[in-house]
Amino acid sequence: MGKPTGFLEFTRTLPGKEAPSDRTSHYKEFVQRFQEPVLNEQAARCMNCGVPFCHSGCPLGNVIPEFNDAVYRKDWKEAYEILSSTNNFPEFTGRICPAPCESACVLGINQPPVAIEEIEKHIIEIAFDKGLVQAKTPRVRTGKKVAVIGSGPAGLAAAAQLNYAGHLVTVFERDDAPGGLLRYGIPDFKLDKWVIDRRIKLMEEEGIVFQCNANVGVNISVNDILREYNAVVLAGGSTIPRDLPIPGRELKGVHFAMDFLKQQNKRVSDLPVLGEDVFATGKNVVVIGGGDTGSDCVGTSNRHGAKSITQIELLPKPPSERTQFMPWPTYPMLLKTSTSHEEGADRQWAIATKEFKGNDKGELTGIVMVDLQWVSSSDGKPARFTEVPGSERTVPCELALLAMGFVHPQHIGMIDNLGVELDDRGNVKATEKSYQTSIPKVFAAGDMRRGQSLVVWAISEGRECARKVDEFLMGSSQLETKDNSVMGMLL
Repeated sequence: MGKPTGFLEFTRTLPGKEAPSDRTSHYKEFVQRFQEPVLNEQAARCMNCGVPFCHSGCPLGNVIPEFNDAVYRKDWKEAYEILSSTNNFPEFTGRICPAPCESACVLGINQPPVAIEEIEKHIIEIAFDKGLVQAKTPRVRTGKKVAVIGSGPAGLAAAAQLNYAGHLVTVFERDDAPGGLLRYGIPDFKLDKWVIDRRIKLMEEEGIVFQCNANVGVNISVNDILREYNAVVLAGGSTIPRDLPIPGRELKGVHFAMDFLKQQNKRVSDLPVLGEDVFATGKNVVVIGGGDTGSDCVGTSNRHGAKSITQIELLPKPPSERTQFMPWPTYPMLLKTSTSHEEGADRQWAIATKEFKGNDKGELTGIVMVDLQWVSSSDGKPARFTEVPGSERTVPCELALLAMGFVHPQHIGMIDNLGVELDDRGNVKATEKSYQTSIPKVFAAGDMRRGQSLVVWAISEGRECARKVDEFLMGSSQLETKDNSVMGMLL
C-alpha cells in the first residue's frame, strides 16, 4: 500500500479538458494528461482494501490495488506488467470504458471513488512513452491456423491471446481498416485513431495477419474458411440497429446514428464517404436515444455546427446519486453527463416519438412527441407508461438520428451461410462455459454472442473465448483468464 492515509489526504481529481468552445472546432482528443504529482496523489487514494470489490466490478478482473501501488511508487514497468496481464488494450478502456470498477470501489461508499480509469490510461501511455510496450512473439508455433472474423475489441483480444499461444492467426475485417466499432463507431474526439493504428502495428509485428475489405459470406467463402482453418472465432459484433417504424420513417433526414457517426469518422481520416452525405450543419437535430451512441451524435452535431440539438430518452430521468434500489457495489443507473453534453444539448426524458413530419419534397421538417408518465407496477412486472394528456406537440427537426441500440448481429451472409444456431434474441448461440457454437470448430465472442454490451466486456469475452479455442486445439491451455491471472498469484 503506497500511502495508508492517502484517501484521507487527497480528493478525486480528473485531468483538465479543452474548453467546449475550443474543442468543438476539431475532432482530436481534448482530455489532458495528469502532471506526475497529481497522478501520484490519485494512486495514493487507493486503500488496498482487504476485499477489493473493484476486481469483481471489472469484467476483466483487473488487479487494481496492485497497479495503483506501483503507480504510487513510480514503478512503471511493474504497473504495466500487472495491467497488461489482464487487459490487452488499456489504451482503449482507459478512454471509453464506463468504469464499472469505480462503481464498486470501496472508497466510493462515502467519498468519490478512485480515478481508476484515468490511472489505467496513464499507465499504458507512460509505458508506451518509456518503450516498455514491445511486440511479444511466441517462442514456438503450434502450426494450428485460426480465423478471427471481426476486428473489434472482442476479435482483437481473441487474436492477441491465440497468437500468444503460438497459433497462426488471421483476422478478417469487412471494412477498409481494423478496429470495428472502435474505428468507425466511436468519434475521434473520444478515441483518436492513431491509438488504434499503434496497437494494430504492434499486433502485426507479433505475427497476426489482418485481411481488410474481407467480408466473410460475401467476398470470402464460408466454406473456404472452414476448410483452411482449424478453428474459427466469430466476433463480428451486434450491428443491426433498432429501428423506429412510425409514420414518416421514410422521410429524407431520418438516419441511423451509426451511419452518421461512421461517415464523420471516414471524413476525419480523409477517406471517401459512400452514399448520401449526412450533415447536421445549420439544422435542428433530434437525437432519439439517451445512451453513449446518442451522446456521440450530440458531440458530432456540435462540431458540424447544428442550429439546435435535442436528445430525448423514453425512460425517466435517472437520479444523480444512488438510491436504495442501487446499493453499493452494484453498477448504478445514474444520470451521466458526458463531455458532449457539456458542449451543449437540450436533454429531455420520458418522451415518446409519435410521428416524423415532412414537406412535399419528402424532407423531414418536424417530429411529433408526447410526454410519458411512468407508473410502477404492484404485481412485480416492469414499470409501464402512459401518455400525458395534452402533451403532444411538434418540434422542428431537419435531422433525426436513431440511437436506440442494436438488436443482434447481421444474419445475411456469414451467419446464414454457416447455419449456426441462434438464441432467442438472434445472437449466435454459444455458452459462456465453452464459447462453442453448434459447429464444433466455430466459436463466438463479444456482442455477437452476448448482445450489445461494453468494450471492456468485449475484451473479456475475446480473452475467455481464446482460452477455450486453445483448449479445443491443444487439449489444454496456459492462457491467462480472470481465474488464473496474476491476481491469483498476488492474493
